[in-house]
Amino acid sequence: MTAQPASRIRVPAARAPANTLDRSWDRKLAGGMVSPDRTIDLHGHTLASAHAMLDHQLDHAIRHGERTVLLVTGRPPRKESERPHARGAIRAAIGDWLQLSRHADAIAAVRGAHPRHGGAGALYVILRRKR
Repeated sequence: MTAQPASRIRVPAARAPANTLDRSWDRKLAGGMVSPDRTIDLHGHTLASAHAMLDHQLDHAIRHGERTVLLVTGRPPRKESERPHARGAIRAAIGDWLQLSRHADAIAAVRGAHPRHGGAGALYVILRRKR
């Protein structure tokens, strides 16, 4: 298995294709030129409360026709970290939560955030346009 680039988290094609954005979207995201419609900050939450918050906020964003959600998870733990407890549990669970979410069909793509919006500690969740 090859490692995914930090800028892209893959969501299975069966539920929500990961590459449904055109090049202009990817260029805008990479350049930090997209302003998020909503920010979901999961700092300070337990796994259960972060999962509930994510579900609630995605539901709200979808109902209001928002397209770009900035999901702040915190930076992944450094390999040299010597803390006795696990760090980055929310960050590690985000991919599965989004993939298995009741909102998975509404997610067009997930991309790493520009440094202006949190860099390695955040993700863009791009929602599908309502038809």
